[in-house]
Amino acid sequence: MDILNAFVVFANFVLLPALTYGAQLALGALGATLIHGILRFSNFAHGDTMAFGTAITILATWVLQAMGVSIAPLPTALLAMPAGIAATILVVLATDRMVYRHYRVRKVSSVTLVMASLGVMFVMGGLVRTVIGVDDRQFADGARFVFTAAQFREWTGLTETLALRSAQVITLVTTAIAVIWLQWFLKKTRTGKSMRAFSDNENLALLSGINPERVVVIVWILSATLATLAGVLYGLDKSFRPITYFQLLLPIFAAAVVGGLGNPLGAVVGGFVVAFSEVFVTYGFKKVVAYLLPAGLQPDGLLQLLSTDYKIAVSFTVLVLVLLLKPTGIFGGKSS
Repeated sequence: MDILNAFVVFANFVLLPALTYGAQLALGALGATLIHGILRFSNFAHGDTMAFGTAITILATWVLQAMGVSIAPLPTALLAMPAGIAATILVVLATDRMVYRHYRVRKVSSVTLVMASLGVMFVMGGLVRTVIGVDDRQFADGARFVFTAAQFREWTGLTETLALRSAQVITLVTTAIAVIWLQWFLKKTRTGKSMRAFSDNENLALLSGINPERVVVIVWILSATLATLAGVLYGLDKSFRPITYFQLLLPIFAAAVVGGLGNPLGAVVGGFVVAFSEVFVTYGFKKVVAYLLPAGLQPDGLLQLLSTDYKIAVSFTVLVLVLLLKPTGIFGGKSS
């Protein structure tokens, strides 16, 4: 029973949170790696793009709730998400036309595009704060739990309890569907093959009759969609606050670099690597170990390597280690 109790504690506080957070990072990293792999620059505005899509989704959610529209037991935000995705697509396409296209036509270096994305990041961040403010926003409704801690204890009779939240299940299912669909799209459809060809060799792709502007539009549409999905799922799981999405930029890029920049599968794996690293290092394993050790040998300390206040440092450390040891990432993407 002690082993089962230890596993339940581990699952409740480490496994499920890390899987959920990893799925959210994976979606964010997918959008970032598509831009880097095809448009050839790191988009620093990606975090604030996630925030913008989430903010519009929240506003649409409030409108639907005021009209009495609901899809209970699922959160209304899922019904409002298409509005957030559509608005984000329009904003990123307008930004590309007004900012990035100017530099792309002149074939400037990727560093110039990165600096331009920094400017876009500040503008986008200001737009989000103007639209929805700077406070925490809770917008999850519907059934909060698939099963509660009390129900789990009643079913199992264990001392420790486990609660499975609806947001966790929605995140994992949505991420699985999005990743599978994207892999199919990139490998099986003509448009996806055109994007891969353009990424591998732009000049050869142009000679083959591929329209570069069409590829650019599709990349931005996919990136905006993935960013909104990641942002809304993160907000449903935790809460929405604009500054939080800016802070997510580091773990998202760490995930993309770990897997290999420009490699979609690598972005997914990198998201889970970064998430599990953060959770493992900042969780106190005292209770888990106490169940596994004989009586009298229980640890006095928390068995926590770092406080949760230093969670962001874990992402940074993972990023630096990968850049030093394997710059092209686990799956050998483009040079980081």
